[in-house]
Amino acid sequence: MQLRYLYWGSADTERDLAAWLHVPGARLRWRFQHFGADVAAVDLGTSPVVLIADHRPAGTVLPIYSVEDLDAARSALAASGWTALSGPIGTPEGPTCLLQDSGGGTLALLQVDRPDAMDAAYADADNSHAVRP
Repeated sequence: MQLRYLYWGSADTERDLAAWLHVPGARLRWRFQHFGADVAAVDLGTSPVVLIADHRPAGTVLPIYSVEDLDAARSALAASGWTALSGPIGTPEGPTCLLQDSGGGTLALLQVDRPDAMDAAYADADNSHAVRP
């Protein structure tokens, strides 16, 4: 397991993106508005990438861990007391699921089958959902 993303809930993606881009070394990796959501990826130069998302509750942060085998990782955590909350569901990079520990903490697991999917979609000049500066 490796921490891949911090899914940062936002009430205003534009405002929060501007704040994150003031972090030294930060750069916009991609941003999309689609399916009623506004999501921007901020690369800080090291893992994890921060995903600022207006469809997540503002003030919340969900860690997303990449795993080699989603089913095996989910089963291993379930065997040790974690509860599956949702998934697997599809994402551009691969299937993901949400789990909760006995104390109420949540995390997501992501099987990265298409690691460059979002970067490639953002690089596509014809992608009408990409938001570019």
